[in-house]
Amino acid sequence: MPIDLSAVGRAVGPWERSWTAEEALLYALGVGAGAEDPLAELAYTTENTAGVQQQVLPTFGVVLAQFGGPAQSFGDFDPALLVHAEQELVLHRPLPAEGRMSLRRTVTDVFDKGKGALVVARTEGSTINGEPLLSTMSSVFVRGQGGFGGDRGPSEDWAPPAREPDAVLTFQTAPSQALLYRLGGCDHNPLHSDPAFAGRGGFPRPILHGLCTYGITARLLTGHFCGGEVSRVRRIFGRFTAPVLPGQELIVHAWAEGAEVAFRTETKEGGVTLDRGAFSFA
Repeated sequence: MPIDLSAVGRAVGPWERSWTAEEALLYALGVGAGAEDPLAELAYTTENTAGVQQQVLPTFGVVLAQFGGPAQSFGDFDPALLVHAEQELVLHRPLPAEGRMSLRRTVTDVFDKGKGALVVARTEGSTINGEPLLSTMSSVFVRGQGGFGGDRGPSEDWAPPAREPDAVLTFQTAPSQALLYRLGGCDHNPLHSDPAFAGRGGFPRPILHGLCTYGITARLLTGHFCGGEVSRVRRIFGRFTAPVLPGQELIVHAWAEGAEVAFRTETKEGGVTLDRGAFSFA
């Protein structure tokens, strides 16, 4: 069965998702916290350092919202042909070190991109008392499932400011980055660990999770523009445009206009991997 167009408007939930302080710490390690200097980001990587209160990286909210809930099908196709296309996170309040929230997800659109279909879903998360906690938008591109005559969806021109970036931030991923991230990121898609599965998708070897690149980028931006204070982060958006191989160096170019930051993440080899980036903070 191809893409199921009747999935638009279909919702799952509400369901509850809980997490522990240890899970938040493992996620932080998966997106590189403390990798370059074990003493530099102790608020993300420890829970018992004297004088340091544990903080949860905002992008851990995407993991909580998108993994572990009820299954939501929108067609029957080879999962090796599915790739993450875009991700947005809006935080209404900081995530506590441990807690529980209620979630509900809705498929909002299925766009016909010709060579594939773009499926968009939105998730709302709230505290158990009903207070808004976070909102996410996630889209996936399914190769070979386009051409059904549907709407192509909105098209927007985007270009970074025509000036030198205000910040250039770097992170050297480890060859084992995907293997570590999958434990804290809850994403056990074999595309990131199984060479044969990755080959079915046309990749020479398992690739890094797009959400790992997203989390690394957000961590670097939070450190630079917010002084590492996660309570100041409001929104993070990015479009995944090219894969990253574990072991490649990531370079984030960022242009700030007040509390709004445009960014683009590239590999050291020059390929743009996270594009059209937007980071908002208080």
